[in-house]
Amino acid sequence: MWRAEINNELFYGMILTLAAFLLSMFLTPIYTYFAYKYKFWKKQKKTAVDGKSLPVMTKLHAHKFKRAFPTMAGVIGVVAVSAVTLVCNWDRGQTWLPLAGFVGGSLVGLIDDCINVFGSGEGAAGLRAPVKFAMISLVGVFLGWFFAVKLGWTTVMVPFLGNIGIGVVGMTLLFAFAVVATSNAVNISDGLDGLAGGLMIFAYGAYGVIGLFQGQWMLFGFCMTVVGWLLSYVWFNVPPARFMMGDVGSFALGAGLGVVAMMTNAFLLLPVIGVMLVIEAGSSLLQMVSKKFFGRKIFISAPIHHHFEAKGWGEAKVVMRFWVLGGVGALLGLFIASVSGII
Repeated sequence: MWRAEINNELFYGMILTLAAFLLSMFLTPIYTYFAYKYKFWKKQKKTAVDGKSLPVMTKLHAHKFKRAFPTMAGVIGVVAVSAVTLVCNWDRGQTWLPLAGFVGGSLVGLIDDCINVFGSGEGAAGLRAPVKFAMISLVGVFLGWFFAVKLGWTTVMVPFLGNIGIGVVGMTLLFAFAVVATSNAVNISDGLDGLAGGLMIFAYGAYGVIGLFQGQWMLFGFCMTVVGWLLSYVWFNVPPARFMMGDVGSFALGAGLGVVAMMTNAFLLLPVIGVMLVIEAGSSLLQMVSKKFFGRKIFISAPIHHHFEAKGWGEAKVVMRFWVLGGVGALLGLFIASVSGII
């Protein structure tokens, strides 16, 4: 009987994956038509957070900006995931919150992308980092409050130790941290064709499996819906990419993943399942700290995928190897979840 129930839920998840994939494939030509007609071109980033130039990254990616290269393709995913979830997989207890995080993150990213694409002058690079941080933090705090107060979650699962109560305030802050940290990590990882999309397939797939074995089959369905869109996105985003997902996509994916990690009570597995996100974001942080306090760089260029590019690795080589490491992290995370009491 248990096997039959799992089989039914697996079939349900696969149907949602297929639905999101097909809808995304249908929407892509529509997006592409408008993106090229109205010139959704992404402006190349030439300065770091500290205002200094980025000569290495500018040189590495100069060839991309010699051709029309639209961004904001993440809107396809937002529309597809939202439509499939609202029509086929809507549930206040399991899918409202991750969808709200997904859409909330996308709105922050959309504002940033619109400024970058349609703005002019010095402010055209997008939202200033503190403003973007404040906006995604507000999204995280609101969702964290709902999670703790309305859904009654006030404990966090520590693998091998069990649930530890942290109260409403603690849970709200932890939830907000999960949303903010994951959003920024995915955004940082979205620097090479196909990189973030592939890593997110592994991460959402792993958390979907955790949700499935926890009996949260609609949450599993949500994760598989996102995977369906990502399969379509990667189809068009492998080198040479037709477009970029932009901040609207990366912030949606990051915020949604942070919510899913909290709802499966497996947030502490996120550094394992999303190991490449940690490495990517950590390399950028280490680079900034080293430059600020020691006046020297640790990496040729950060995040670390640019370092390997500068070392002579081809873009496809970096992406494929990072995908492999992301897959290994996802499998390791599932193993820990299975032996530690999470599932």
